[in-house]
Amino acid sequence: MLAIVDYGVSNLRSVHKAFEHVGADAVVTGDPAVIARADAIVFPGQGAFGDAMRHLHRHGLVTPLREAVAAGKPFFGICLGLQLLFEASDEMGQHEGLAILAGRVERIETPYKIPHIGWNQIHPARAHPLLGGVAPGAYAYFDHSFVVRPRDPALTLATTDYGETFVCAVAHDNVMAVQFHPEKSQTVGLQIVRNFVALALGAPDPSLAPLPSRGAAHA
Repeated sequence: MLAIVDYGVSNLRSVHKAFEHVGADAVVTGDPAVIARADAIVFPGQGAFGDAMRHLHRHGLVTPLREAVAAGKPFFGICLGLQLLFEASDEMGQHEGLAILAGRVERIETPYKIPHIGWNQIHPARAHPLLGGVAPGAYAYFDHSFVVRPRDPALTLATTDYGETFVCAVAHDNVMAVQFHPEKSQTVGLQIVRNFVALALGAPDPSLAPLPSRGAAHA
C-alpha cells in the first residue's frame, strides 16, 4: 500500500488519480498509524513553507515521516513536498523544515516573472530509475517561487532553467522528490509516477518506452 500524505495544505485528488491511473494501491491519509504501515510514501504539497510545517506538527506527522525515511521506505516528494525535506526556508521569514536532506530553500533568482508557472524543461544531471523513459529536455508543469539549494551537489537529479539554473529533482537512497507537478505533467508526469511505483512496489518495467523529447504538452 502506498500512502499519499494529507496534512491539509494540498488538493490531493489529482495526485491520487495519477497513482490510480498507473495501477497503484494508493490511499490518501493523514493518519500517522496508516503512514507507519504503508510500504511507500508520497508527500505532496502546495502553499507556504511555514504554514505547511505548522500543519505537519499539528497533525503529528513530523516524526512518522522522518521514521518512514529512516526505515528505508520509498519516499516521493512533490513540489512543496520537495522543499519541506530540507533544513530551512527563507519564505516569509525563517522556518525549519524536516531536515531529512541538507540544504535550504530560497527565492528563485531570475529576471523573469515570479511565480514560475507553466511548462519548462527537465535536464537530467545523472541516470536514475525515477527518470527512466523520460528524455532529456522533456517538459513538466511548474508552479513555484522558491527553489531548493542542496548542500551536497550529488543530491541533484535534474535541473531546470528559468533565468537561473535550479534543482528540479533530487534523489538520495530511498528519498526522491521533484519541484514540478507530475500529476499535472501529462504523459511525462505519468511516466515518472509509474517509475516511482515500480521502484517502490515492484521491479522496474523494462517495457517502458522513452517519451518524445518535448513531452506531452508539446506532442
